[in-house]
Amino acid sequence: MNGIEWVVEAFGCSSQALRDPAALENLFRRMIAEMNLRPVEPAQWHQFPGTGGITGLCLLAESHIACHTFPEHGSLCLNLFCCLPRAEWDFESALRELFDAAAVSVRRLQRPYELKHELKLKQAAGD
Repeated sequence: MNGIEWVVEAFGCSSQALRDPAALENLFRRMIAEMNLRPVEPAQWHQFPGTGGITGLCLLAESHIACHTFPEHGSLCLNLFCCLPRAEWDFESALRELFDAAAVSVRRLQRPYELKHELKLKQAAGD
């Protein structure tokens, strides 16, 4: 058995959108609704003085969603970990729509819970 983690970076984003708590709340709401995630508590947010960058965290029954924005660099870093496999979600379209991202990188990682599973993955990859 394994979980799935998505590590997502968006570049060339609107600095105004990256400073907007409502835009990030909308992103989290969409992910939660469309992926059938189960928040344990409402998301927590911190906006930094000066740059206006925002850090957000939502604790899920499945694990967590975390986000960090860097308006001064036009970038957003997003992480979603689910303890059970989930269908893919279109991170790229959502980030282009909500933050006007010019480029989006999505890495999907399997997170095995047992050493024997990890060994099987290495053998399959030829390591």
